[in-house]
Amino acid sequence: MNKFIALLALAALTSPSFAAEIFPSRPIRMVVPYAPGGNVDISARIIATPLAEALGQTVVVDNRPGGGGNLGAALVAKSTADGHTLLVGSSGPLSVNPVIFKKLPYDSLKDFAPVSTVQAVPLVVLASPRSGIQSIADLVAAAKSRPGKLTIASAGAGTTNHFAIELFASMAGVRLLHVPYKGSGPALSELLGGQVETMIDQLAASIGYVKDGRLRVLAVTTGRRAAALPAVPTLDELGYKGYRASTLLGLLAPAGTPRPVVAKLNAAVRRVMDNPAVAERFRGLGANPGASSPEEFSRRISDELQQWQALVKKLNLKFE
Repeated sequence: MNKFIALLALAALTSPSFAAEIFPSRPIRMVVPYAPGGNVDISARIIATPLAEALGQTVVVDNRPGGGGNLGAALVAKSTADGHTLLVGSSGPLSVNPVIFKKLPYDSLKDFAPVSTVQAVPLVVLASPRSGIQSIADLVAAAKSRPGKLTIASAGAGTTNHFAIELFASMAGVRLLHVPYKGSGPALSELLGGQVETMIDQLAASIGYVKDGRLRVLAVTTGRRAAALPAVPTLDELGYKGYRASTLLGLLAPAGTPRPVVAKLNAAVRRVMDNPAVAERFRGLGANPGASSPEEFSRRISDELQQWQALVKKLNLKFE
């Protein structure tokens, strides 16, 4: 009898509902798969304190850079599925790296339990004032008059920015000269100096140059206008119907995390993102803030992944 009671007690302790009741029982680690200072790291630090308040437990940001985000993502994928270790996941490790790397130490669709989106950073089509290009129509006309010679920079080959360039060129029916750099900083420096004529980049990286007038912004790449640049049209509005490209960011737990725990985390993230001060900080970075259901976040990851897989296959893009 005592053994039976003990088994019942053990079953209760290990049940998903009980796990949610006692969660979180210790500090939560948010793994940022990049070095400090970038958009993903800054975003994690914006939500860390209010998330700790919402959950009643300490939240620690843990930077684990390497492999373009792959090392940190793999660490979380292999962690105990109890909700105490989370990935601050972005489009890089979730929907871009699975396309450009032949082998990854994780499966972005199978090894994570999405919790909620936090924000999406629009990409923007930029032009150097020295280029004389003042609109998307100007860019397309220039590209058609000089096939394969109009320069367009990105933060690197095999990045979301690069894929966005290829998608635009395909939809516009033009050939552009892609110039990849090692990060947004060097590319923006060359664009400011006029060494390259145009660029597609994260708004978060270039918003300062846009607002002070040193760079001209031609369009944003998301389905809706950027909160930070409400007067700038989307490519979809300009006739490139269905064009979508952004850098998605959200929180994910390891696959197998009990659903009640995921639900509790989701409710906490929603509470954080409903805070006007938090939302305003993200808008100041050029991001569109917003929480989602786990299911919606999962669909967005899958949709992005399928979009880039189809593009790479269609254009036969190769990555070293």
